Amino acid sequence: MAECGASGSGSSGDSLDKSITLPPDEIFRNLENAKRFAIDIGGSLTKLAYYSTVQHKVAKVRSFDHSGKDTERDHEPPYEISVQEEITARLHFIKFENTYIEACLDFIKDHLVNTETKVIQATGGGAYKFKDLIEEKLRLKVDKEDVMTCLIKGCNFVLKNIPHEAFVYQKDADPEFRFQTNHPHIFPYLLVNIGSGVSIVKVETEDRFEWVGGSSIGGGTFWGLGALLTKTKKFDELLHLASRGQHSNVDMLVRDVYGGAHQTLGLSGNLIASSFGKSATADQEFSKEDMAKSLLHMISNDIGQLACLHARLHSLDRVYFGGFFIRGHPVTMRTITYSINFFSKGEVQALFLRHEGYLGAIGAFLKGAEQDNPNQYSWGENYAGSSGLMSTSPELGPAQRARSGTFDLLEMDRLERPLVNLPLLLDPPSYVPDTVDLTDDALARKYWLTCFEEALDGVVKRAVASQPDSVDAAERAEKFRQKYWNKLQTLRQQPFAYGTLTVRSLLDTREHCLNEFNFPDPYSKVKQRENGVALRCFPGVVRSLDALGWEERQLALVKGLLAGNVFDWGAKAVSDVLESDPHFGFEEAKRKLQERPWLVDSYSKWLQRLKGPPHKCALIFADNSGIDIILGVFPFVRELLLRGTEVILACNSGPALNDVTHSESLIVAERIAGMDTVVHSALQEERLLLVQTGSSSPCLDLSRLDKGLAALVRERGADLVVIEGMGRAVHTNYHAALRCESLKLAVVKNAWLAERLGGRLFSVIFKYEVPAE
Repeated sequence: MAECGASGSGSSGDSLDKSITLPPDEIFRNLENAKRFAIDIGGSLTKLAYYSTVQHKVAKVRSFDHSGKDTERDHEPPYEISVQEEITARLHFIKFENTYIEACLDFIKDHLVNTETKVIQATGGGAYKFKDLIEEKLRLKVDKEDVMTCLIKGCNFVLKNIPHEAFVYQKDADPEFRFQTNHPHIFPYLLVNIGSGVSIVKVETEDRFEWVGGSSIGGGTFWGLGALLTKTKKFDELLHLASRGQHSNVDMLVRDVYGGAHQTLGLSGNLIASSFGKSATADQEFSKEDMAKSLLHMISNDIGQLACLHARLHSLDRVYFGGFFIRGHPVTMRTITYSINFFSKGEVQALFLRHEGYLGAIGAFLKGAEQDNPNQYSWGENYAGSSGLMSTSPELGPAQRARSGTFDLLEMDRLERPLVNLPLLLDPPSYVPDTVDLTDDALARKYWLTCFEEALDGVVKRAVASQPDSVDAAERAEKFRQKYWNKLQTLRQQPFAYGTLTVRSLLDTREHCLNEFNFPDPYSKVKQRENGVALRCFPGVVRSLDALGWEERQLALVKGLLAGNVFDWGAKAVSDVLESDPHFGFEEAKRKLQERPWLVDSYSKWLQRLKGPPHKCALIFADNSGIDIILGVFPFVRELLLRGTEVILACNSGPALNDVTHSESLIVAERIAGMDTVVHSALQEERLLLVQTGSSSPCLDLSRLDKGLAALVRERGADLVVIEGMGRAVHTNYHAALRCESLKLAVVKNAWLAERLGGRLFSVIFKYEVPAE
C-alpha cells in the first residue's frame, strides 16, 4: 500500500491510509502523469479533478511486403501484429469528505511529477476557506471560478458525454432509478440547484444561460430549522430522521379540514393543507422524525412548485435538480419528484443526475482547460476506474450508507474522434440501442450476470495466451479477473450503478477492465490465423457463388453471411466447438444453421426487393474477423457492387473479442482486391469505402458513431443499412427504427436467449424492414 505524506507529513498520510480500504494510489490513479488540476470544495465534500496522460498497450496490424512471393502457397499470416505503447488522455474525478483534505493534498504533493500548470482552478464555498492550505501543500496558485458557471459547464459536459446520465426517481419501483436516453440536443433546459438556498437557471446554449429565479428557502433552511427542531446538527442524520417520520402527525391535511377530499377543487384528502398545522392546536410533543419529515415536505413542495412555474413560464420540459440537498438522497428525490408531478399535473419530470456531485469540479476543470478545447472531443466513462452510482436506500442510516472510506471515483477517457448520431435514425430522441433492460428484467439480469461470471475463466486463459512472451501476463490476468468479478458483484447488488444495465454494458465493462491491465486485444492472434485461413478460401467461395443462378445465389449469399456470423468467440456455445474441433469451418457452420422458415424470416420480402432497382448506397456494420468478414460479408458486398450499389463498410475503431477492426479490414480488403477484380475496381473508384465506427464494443450504439462516418452516409445518400451479428442486431438495435431500408441478421448462439425468443440454439434472425411512407 502506498504511503501518503512521506515528506514531513506522515501523520496525515497515515490517517489517509488507515481511513480507507483502497490503497491511495488506486484512488489518485496515474497521478505521476497529472497535467492540470481543479477543485470544488463544498460544505462537507471535496471534489478533485485532474487530467492525466495514460500510457497503454495497443495491438497494431501491418501488412507484410509480399512482393514476388506466393503467400497463399507459403501459408504465411496475412499481416504482422505488433504491440505498441500509445498515449491517451483521461479525466479523473475524486469525491471525498473535507476531513480528508489535508491528507489527500499531502499524497498528491508527494506524487506530482509531470504537472504542466502552476494554477489550480477552484470553485465552491470552501475554495476560499482552504485556499492557503492548497497553495501551501501543492505550490499551485488558486484561481477561483464562478460557482454557477462551473455547474452549468459540468452539467453540459455529462449530458453530452454520458448516455445514461439523467434519471427519474420512482419510489416503489425496483430498482428505484429509471434512466433516460440522452436527447441529442441537450438545450434548452432548467437547472434547479438546491444548496443553502435555491437558484433556478435557464440554460440555452453551451455558453448562454441566465438566472431566472430562486428562493432563500432551500437546503440551508431545512438544515437550520431541522437543527432547531430536533437538536440534530448533521444533515445526513436529519434526512435519516425524516425517512422514518410520519408527516401527517404534524401537518394538517385536507381531510383534517374538510373531513375528506375537497370534491369541488378535486383535492385528495391526503394532501397537505397546512405544514406544521397540527402543532398550533395539539397539546402534545411531536417526535423528531415526524417534525423532520414535515419540514422536508414543506421545503420540497415549495421548491417543486417554484421549479414548475419557471418551467411553464419558459416552456421547458427538462428540469434537472442538483445541489447538496439532493446528493443522491432518495428521501429528497422522492419528495421533489412528487411535488413536480403534482404541480405540473405530470407534464414536467423531475430529472436527477448520476454525477451531480461532480458538476462543479468538471466545470472548473473545463474553465482551466479552455485553451485545449476539451469540448471538441467526445469522452466516454471508463467503467474500470469509476465507482458508479451506489444504493441510497432510505432504510440505511448515514453510517451504513457511507462508502468504504467515503471515496467516490469517476474516470472519463478521451475518444480519438467526435461521436454523433447516425443521420438515418428515424427519431434520434427516442432511439434506445439496447433490446433488453436488465435493470428491469430480474430473470434476465440473473442469467447474464451468471453467464459472464462463468465465462471469466475462459477470458483469463485467452488473455494470458495472447501474450506468451510476457513474464507478468498471468499476474495481470488475475488482477483483471478480480476487478471484473468485483464489478459483477456490485452490479448484482446495484444493477443501476452505471446507468441502465444491459448485455452491452457488461461486455463494455469487461473490455475496459482488460484494457486496464494491458490486454488490448486478447484475440489478435486468433483473428490473424482465421483471416489467413479465410483468405485462402475466398476465391473458391466466389467461384461457387458465381456458378449459381441469380435466385439461388441470393439465398447462398445470405446463408454465407449467417454461417460466417457463427464464428463468434464471444459465444460460449461457439468457442467450445472452435476449441474442441480445429477443423470446424464454413461448410460445417452452414449445416448448423436453422432450416427455413427461420425464427424471424423476411427473406422472401428481401428477395422481392432485389428484383427492383439497386440501392444507391449500402452501409454495412460488420461483426467478426475471419470467415465472417471474408467469406460472409465480402461476397455479399461484391454482389451489391455488381448491382451498382455503392458500399460503406463500417468496422470497429478498436478491438473487442474477435470482432474485425478497421485497420484489419483495410488489410483484408487489400488482399481480396488482389484476388478479385470487382472489389479491386470498387476500391480504386471509391465505390467501396472502408470506415471506422468510432466504437470498441461488440455491440452498436447508433447515437455514438464516428463523425466522419455520419458525414459519409449523408454525402453518399445511404438508403440501406445492414447490421449483422448478435451483439449489433439482437442485443442492440433489434427495435431500432431507421429512415431507410434495413437488414438485421444474426445467428442466435446462446441457448437461453434463443429459447426466450421462441427458438433454439443457432436459430436465425433475418429481419428486413422498410420504413412507413
